[in-house]
Amino acid sequence: MDTALAAGLALTLAGLVGYLVGIVAPYPGRAFSVTGVMIGITLLAIGRWSDGNEGGGDSA
Repeated sequence: MDTALAAGLALTLAGLVGYLVGIVAPYPGRAFSVTGVMIGITLLAIGRWSDGNEGGGDSA
């Protein structure tokens, strides 16, 4: 799942940048940067997990 991995990386980086900017200069809606980081990390985990399971599992 390269799409989930790329989206997770982009959201995580954008969220971190938004969070750091919010520390320096508070702006309305800065809490969404934390949400972006959480969703980004989740997508990174999904993207990395699905890369290792492309071969499928047990087929009985």
